[in-house]
Amino acid sequence: MLNITCRTVGLLGTCCYILWQDGREDCIVIDPGADADSIRKACGGRSIAAILLTHGHFDHMAAVESLMEESTALVIHKADAAMLGDPETNVSWMIGCRVICPAATHLVDEGDTVDYAGIALKVLHTPGHTPGSVCYEAGEHLFTGDTLFDHGYGRTDLPGGDGAAMMASLNRVMPMMQDHQIYAGHGS
Repeated sequence: MLNITCRTVGLLGTCCYILWQDGREDCIVIDPGADADSIRKACGGRSIAAILLTHGHFDHMAAVESLMEESTALVIHKADAAMLGDPETNVSWMIGCRVICPAATHLVDEGDTVDYAGIALKVLHTPGHTPGSVCYEAGEHLFTGDTLFDHGYGRTDLPGGDGAAMMASLNRVMPMMQDHQIYAGHGS
């Protein structure tokens, strides 16, 4: 059985999700934006098999380095990979600091499937908020990052944002609300 818990972390209230299967000693963390100690506690003593990022903004990845273990995979779409080491494009300059995290170990693209901790997630490329924004689909669960908020969607006026691409991504994702549980990047 898939278990999911959420921790709201950081200055911008980012939703960080921890996923695990019953009987397993490992888990997946999606979008660890801050508060590594709180996230690790929510992991319940499980090792972190993978950290999945929905995009490369600081508020979704600032706790990555603190959570990485020797065998932890770090997953991001190939179009956002460079943002991990660039405070200008990951917009950490907006809060007056320089957030940099390790390079990704696994780059993904549309239609890929990642499988960690016994959980398979399909990658849906949903650009607009950033060029490499993605949603991760696990059965009837959809982790949208900033493609879709609880009551809205991510802004497109930051570096790499694209309003037309966001509208196309929303047109793709919104029908999924009928038969999927949505886990948004903010506001859940």
